[in-house]
Amino acid sequence: MSNASFACAVNCMDGRTQEPVIQYLKENLHVDYVDAVTEPGPIKFLAEGNMVWVDNIRACCDVSVQKHGSSAIALIAHYDCAGNPQPKEVQLEQLRESVRVVRGWYSDVAIYGLWVNENWTVEEVFISVPETK
Repeated sequence: MSNASFACAVNCMDGRTQEPVIQYLKENLHVDYVDAVTEPGPIKFLAEGNMVWVDNIRACCDVSVQKHGSSAIALIAHYDCAGNPQPKEVQLEQLRESVRVVRGWYSDVAIYGLWVNENWTVEEVFISVPETK
C-alpha cells in the first residue's frame, strides 16, 4: 500500500451518492482509493457541532489522513437527503461551515465541498487548499 494514493469522503450513507463521489474523486484527484466515512446527512452534524457525531467523523478522518496519507477530504451534500431533508440552499450553507470545521483539523490537506445533484452528478462547490509555506 506504500505506493497507493488516497482521498477521504465524508458522505451521506445514501447509496445513491457513493459511486458518483468515488468516481469523481478518483478521476479528479487522481487517487487510487477513497476512504468512506458515512453517516446520515453528516454535514448537518459538522455544521451544528453535534459532538457525538463530529468526534466519530474526525476519528475516521484521522485514520484516513494519518494512516493512509489522504491528500484530500471531500464533504458531500446531496439532493433528496433523508438524513438532512433541507433545501439545497440550507445544505450549501451547512457544507460551507463543514468545510471550515474540517479545515481547522488539518492544515496540510485539501478540503472539498461537493454537491450531488438530482441526476447523481457531482458538482464541486467549495475548495479549501492548504496554505503554502
